[in-house]
Amino acid sequence: MKPQRGLVLDATILMRAVPGRRVRELLERYEDSATFYSPDVCFDDARHYLSQVLEKRDLNVESGLAILKQVSQLVVPIDRSLYGDYERLARERIETRDPDDWPVVAVALMLDLPIWTEDQDLFGSGVPTWTRIVSSYTSKLARRPDLGRLASKCDLSPTIDA
Repeated sequence: MKPQRGLVLDATILMRAVPGRRVRELLERYEDSATFYSPDVCFDDARHYLSQVLEKRDLNVESGLAILKQVSQLVVPIDRSLYGDYERLARERIETRDPDDWPVVAVALMLDLPIWTEDQDLFGSGVPTWTRIVSSYTSKLARRPDLGRLASKCDLSPTIDA
């Protein structure tokens, strides 16, 4: 059986998919070769904070939320009933940082996948964590399912802003 290929996204990355193009482009480019996941609460957080950010920048909130809804077609929302069994372990791994981030760690542990984030609170959780997605990583991810396990051990080529 082939190990699955994919990444777990946090709320910050979901939010970055709205005003910018790079995150969405990467999700669309690799949707056939990798699966992207995010805890359901990350979508809730993204909707909440995105509204505030868009209003502050005097941008159309309805359009932004519509784009986030489109992103949910590329990123599989994971219900708490599925990752809840990992709560204790996830909280233990990030207790000294931000315990509110436990759902992201729980989904990553449940699926045995790396996390795509810009939140340094997830560092040291024992889960491979990417702060800037590298195009060579997503490209190699399509061919090498073991790459996610190597992510914490190596730096793959130049990074790009996502």
